[in-house]
Amino acid sequence: MARCDLVIRGGTVFDGSGTPGVRADVGVTDGKVVAVGGELPEGARTVDATGKWVMPGMLDVHTHYDAEVLGNPGLGESVRHGVTSVVLGNCSLSTIYAEAEDCADLFARVEALPWDAVHSAVKEHKDWDGPHAYAKALADRPLGANVAAFLGHSDIRVTVMGLERAVDAAARPTDAELARMGAMLEDALDAGFLGLSTIRSSFSKLEGVRFPTRQLPSTYATWREYRALNAILRRRGRVHQSTPNLTTRAEIARYFAESAGRIRKPLKTTLIAGMDVKADRTVARAATAAAWIVNTVGGAQFRWQHLPVPFEVYADGVDLVVFEEFGSGVAALNIRDVIKRGELLADEDYRRRFRTDLAKKFGPRVWNRDLYDAIIVDCPEADVVGKSFGAVADERGIHPADALLDLTVTHGTALRWRTVIANDREDVLDRLQRSPMMQVGFADSGAHLRNMAFYNFGLRLLERAHKRGFLPLEQAIHRVTGELADWYGLDAGRLTTGARADIAVIDPAGFDGSSSEYAEAPYPGVAGLQRMVNRNDGAVAATVVGGQVVHEYGEFALGFGTTLHAGTFLTAR
Repeated sequence: MARCDLVIRGGTVFDGSGTPGVRADVGVTDGKVVAVGGELPEGARTVDATGKWVMPGMLDVHTHYDAEVLGNPGLGESVRHGVTSVVLGNCSLSTIYAEAEDCADLFARVEALPWDAVHSAVKEHKDWDGPHAYAKALADRPLGANVAAFLGHSDIRVTVMGLERAVDAAARPTDAELARMGAMLEDALDAGFLGLSTIRSSFSKLEGVRFPTRQLPSTYATWREYRALNAILRRRGRVHQSTPNLTTRAEIARYFAESAGRIRKPLKTTLIAGMDVKADRTVARAATAAAWIVNTVGGAQFRWQHLPVPFEVYADGVDLVVFEEFGSGVAALNIRDVIKRGELLADEDYRRRFRTDLAKKFGPRVWNRDLYDAIIVDCPEADVVGKSFGAVADERGIHPADALLDLTVTHGTALRWRTVIANDREDVLDRLQRSPMMQVGFADSGAHLRNMAFYNFGLRLLERAHKRGFLPLEQAIHRVTGELADWYGLDAGRLTTGARADIAVIDPAGFDGSSSEYAEAPYPGVAGLQRMVNRNDGAVAATVVGGQVVHEYGEFALGFGTTLHAGTFLTAR
């Protein structure tokens, strides 16, 4: 056999199909896997994988890298954790059609991204006029990972209707406008987009000065509008990704009905999120059972997106998306001026409403609102660090809500605290990760910079499977590689002869329990802004994208994200 560009030697190779691994060498030439096993001569470059797992690169199907990829296309926070393909355009948000100001208003608040960063990225880099040109523009960039994309419903709705009408509850698109949205979707599917993303969540609010208290445009659409767009997706065999309105859970039945396929072609549908929510311990079992029924009885193709780790979130003061789920929280977040917000939080009438909202025990919600379960991690008052707001309140003889508000009024965003929203019970987490109704995703990579970091979700799943044994390793690998690639229709997730050479070499010796530890790093392109990240670099011996070794044990290849063209735009099959 001719000398390969790259040989990965001596590892246990998993092909991503769910079958057990085998000891083999892997040969790569011209960006393709040309040999698995056999006697391979030394390559132009050789990676020693002795004692390591050689597997397809992982997929992250729920990211919000849409602005970051334009100016900083390496996407290193994902690549360093063995992720070789990411999906943009989730939750109705994309940058395909909308102009810079609209994009910034759409992304900034709901995804907790700096408005200026989104605006400048789109304004500076947008040189496309539709999905075909967008795909080429991304493929021409020095991508560190492969990129696939959804078309965002809010993106096309604001482009067709204008922002003011798109966020007016009384406005409806004309037949001509709805036809134009359908044509935009068809064009995106022709360009290889995975499908359409929408959102119904009441949490989803606009940023900016024009309509800062309105929700995203997609939430104002009727189900007639959704059905018209879903008909295109169903006919083309593509995917509908969405976030339901958790305050009206009965509406999820509409998604089930749209996905069902006994008397027509099923619609691939994936919703966030399948979680074991602390606020309601019945959710996980009910979600799994409902999905099983609609898939087996209704002939649907429905999946919940599941984060395979505890859903721990951080907040600076009251800057946290879960405050959007109750009235007094929304009132605070609607005020973007720091001084005016502080005045509101100090007002006793407001505080009565806030205490009442926190005390409500019934009704759909994501956060349990238990301030004894919210731990202060940083504050200028050093004596409160490490304590819950409930404990501080007990010491001071006040209500826990007043402890949170007092400290926020005094210190603003210098008060930092954390809580776990969901997925805190190991046995339930094991069960969810074994369920075929759950799809591993919902990392929200690239968003919520100060609130959460799950860039290494795949590694954490593999570490749990390796150490706890709740899932065979080859099946855990399949869940974050081949299973996702097959469901979304992507040329990824397999390590077989002829496949794209997107490979992760995992060193299980690096699974030292540090993967969930808190870390921060500079956010690329915004001076002085730190974002939460993950750091367990000992677990990834190498990440290979397009046949090129782009990362090894925390170090990136020369030219990564600047001159090294490793990734490409992946189109749906």
